[in-house]
Amino acid sequence: MELQAVERSYARWAPIYDRTFGAVTQVGRRRATALLSDLGGSVLEVGVGTGLALRHYDGRVAVTGVDYSAEMLDKARAKVAAEGLRNVAALHRMDARDLDFPDDSFDHVAAMHVISVVPEPEKVMSEIARVVRPGGSVVIVNHFARKAGALAWAERIAAPLADLLGWHSDFDRSRVLGEARLTLAEECTLPPLGMMTLLRLVKAR
Repeated sequence: MELQAVERSYARWAPIYDRTFGAVTQVGRRRATALLSDLGGSVLEVGVGTGLALRHYDGRVAVTGVDYSAEMLDKARAKVAAEGLRNVAALHRMDARDLDFPDDSFDHVAAMHVISVVPEPEKVMSEIARVVRPGGSVVIVNHFARKAGALAWAERIAAPLADLLGWHSDFDRSRVLGEARLTLAEECTLPPLGMMTLLRLVKAR
């Protein structure tokens, strides 16, 4: 998807996102934030959206969030203020393909339900690998295309609707795993129906 298409799509979704797609993806969000909280340290959440994950991090982490959608960020900032989320260090409007942070800035990076949305996901993965410290983890939760079965057929049917839906239903996991600085350390499928997958990648020391 082009950046302008992403921006238009999420401007449309922002008012109802929490009650729709946000509800469906809650399990993955909770699993990822629990893992990152156990790891501790500083976390960059790429594609923080409306801030649905922010309340689930505990005090062992300091979270910085970035997103390109101004409408989504407005809702995330409102959540931080209303819920007094003191471990949220900052929220920035930023293109994930060009993160305005120095190399090795964060202990860990989270990208939940965003990598199949952004333009040039390989470039986003390169930026994620750049800003996470050596030995740090990258936790990704996303839907990846199935190879066979009824759901694979449905994904192919939905693929032309990417700009309307706001995500690619036929996104291949190889586009995440191709970054040479990151090695797959953990993988599990998540409910509902195993539609989502959690990956933990580790940056080489």
